[in-house]
Amino acid sequence: MRNTCLNIIPSVVQTFDHDDFFARRCIWVNGPVIVGAGPSGLAVGAGLKKQGVPFIILERANCIASLWKNRTYDRLKLHLPKQFCQLPYFPFPEDFPEYPTKRQFISYLESYAEHFDISPHFNETVQSAKYDETFGLWRVKTIRETSSNSNLIGDYQVEYICRWLVVATGENAEKVVPEFEGFEEFGGHVIHVCDYKSGKRYCGKRVLVVGCGNSGMEVSLDLCSHEAEPSMVVRDSVHVLPREVMGKSTFELAVLLMKRLPLWLVDKILLILAWLILGNVEKYGLRRPSIGPLQLKNSAGKTPVLDIGALQKIRSGEIKVVPGVKRFFPGRVELVNGDHIEIDSVILATGYRSNVPSWLKENDFFSQDGIPKNSFPNGWKGKAGLYAVGFTRRGLSGASLDAISVAHDISKSWKEERMLFYFLFFIFFVSIFVSLVSRLISQIEISLCREVRTQEKGTYNTQNLALS
Repeated sequence: MRNTCLNIIPSVVQTFDHDDFFARRCIWVNGPVIVGAGPSGLAVGAGLKKQGVPFIILERANCIASLWKNRTYDRLKLHLPKQFCQLPYFPFPEDFPEYPTKRQFISYLESYAEHFDISPHFNETVQSAKYDETFGLWRVKTIRETSSNSNLIGDYQVEYICRWLVVATGENAEKVVPEFEGFEEFGGHVIHVCDYKSGKRYCGKRVLVVGCGNSGMEVSLDLCSHEAEPSMVVRDSVHVLPREVMGKSTFELAVLLMKRLPLWLVDKILLILAWLILGNVEKYGLRRPSIGPLQLKNSAGKTPVLDIGALQKIRSGEIKVVPGVKRFFPGRVELVNGDHIEIDSVILATGYRSNVPSWLKENDFFSQDGIPKNSFPNGWKGKAGLYAVGFTRRGLSGASLDAISVAHDISKSWKEERMLFYFLFFIFFVSIFVSLVSRLISQIEISLCREVRTQEKGTYNTQNLALS
């Protein structure tokens, strides 16, 4: 990919040591720069490959899909059926289960990258990206970690110049760690859920899980399976839905209903089904929000919990539901209702956030929390060649739809500019050809004039001799 889409400026680089000069030069990219090599970035790359558009992908980690590889727990499975999670132009293998495991999904993504010959620039962190209005180009500055076989020592900077910038870092780039009074006094083991792998090390331990989303529920369930004693903090209201209804995915059922019914009615149907299957969950401390699960997802981006067994553990008391945290003490926590619980460890299932505001020097397209201001399906295209993929709050299916739109739009612009370049080059070539032909004709005319004058002069001299 580097040979086809990177044009090095200036050409005198051939006289310098390659690595040494590369450390302090700009690189022109004859196509878009994609930031992020997760599912969103790979999907855009695949679409551009199919259109024949060159590109580069910048990834701060040392692998594709680093969130899935390095920051997820071992028991994780896709929450939705695989047909709603596959990326464009490449379905899941037929032998994969309906809900692929973490390892199966990572394998799928690696096969995806290999199939479309996508080779990201790993260990390269974007420091800033700014649109240069004078030249109408994006300037993307990065810090690249040097490899062991490089002649350079330490990290070094690279600046990419491009017409299009695709932000594909997603909604979950950075972990959210809330502040609690007395947290530093606790003294026990504390981790964010992104560092949690399994409950093996927590056997026999009293663990406080802060957060009741899908991650908090699954971690609490995993802790139970390893004979730990989890207490799950439920501070706000939450929708809990069964993952399946009569053997059919709840999500798939919702999609089918939304094709024929208004959103509010679909929400009512889902809540009735949840009550019939799961019963009254509020008596276990799980208060439902005042608006329906789909409406809440659209308005606030809050995903409903799809139960895979945690609710049964809550009913049996193996998972204790507790209210919000007031403050921590050494070896214990005080809750907002005044109760005190002795705990050994804390797992923060407090979610993630976008990191776009920290490096994108542009304020019109993204909000302060790093999410496009325009909601789905209009949040994928900004101004001046800026695009966003993976911010739909609609999972992998939403990211795939945006990736297709982005790749198509960039391809159209790239091909138009390419045709314009070829047209201008043709005009330039024709003008040079006409100029050369004109000069040649002029020289021929001058030569002919000189011959005529020479002949006339010779005739005049001959006549003078004859007269004398």
